[in-house]
Amino acid sequence: MRIHYFQHVPFESPGYIQQWAEANRCSQSFTRFYEKYSLPDIAQIDWLVVMGGPMGVYDTEIHPWLEAEKKFIRLCIHAGKTVIGICLGSQLIASALGAAVYPNDQKEIGWFPVQLTEAARSSYLFGDFPGDFTVLHWHGDTFDLPGGATLLAESRACKNQAFLYGNNVLGLQFHFESTGDTLPLMIESCRHELAPALYVQREQELKDGSSAITTTNAMLAVILNRLAGFNKV
Repeated sequence: MRIHYFQHVPFESPGYIQQWAEANRCSQSFTRFYEKYSLPDIAQIDWLVVMGGPMGVYDTEIHPWLEAEKKFIRLCIHAGKTVIGICLGSQLIASALGAAVYPNDQKEIGWFPVQLTEAARSSYLFGDFPGDFTVLHWHGDTFDLPGGATLLAESRACKNQAFLYGNNVLGLQFHFESTGDTLPLMIESCRHELAPALYVQREQELKDGSSAITTTNAMLAVILNRLAGFNKV
């Protein structure tokens, strides 16, 4: 299986997804938009994984490559590729599918629970997951649910937390992929965002919450296995 990553900043890497891909002997390639970049040949990839970043989907004047990125995401969806978006990546998928992306009422940064919807509980990806579980959030924007997509998870601070479009396009607003190595990089690079607010935790709380990483990575492994059609848990 051939996985291609869209990475927007050095400190938001594929994290656990890369570990899973290595363990399953997948080939991996990158487009890093913060360097001189080129887009891949769509025929040479099976999965597109779109990572997070501090920019907004609408910041096209500052980051003109966003338009080319959204066009490529749309092409991958129409070509039937598996497409996974994390945080900004989920917003880019939503935008590529025609949904609006905009600032949420409040930022959500920290370890907070999400609740699965009834549709998620009957889905092949999340069907045997607990009804709610704690995950890492780091976002200020949200999006409207794309037409034809199924809402899978929500939280108090942000309604649209995860969605499935078809059977192979998954948007995750939260950071299932964070590891003990990648979380400190996010904190170091974005601690200026940790202004006191209802759903913004202090730096120490973010660090303390990292005890949940083993669980969230294991849940992500289940999802990736199911998207790949592996008979694993």
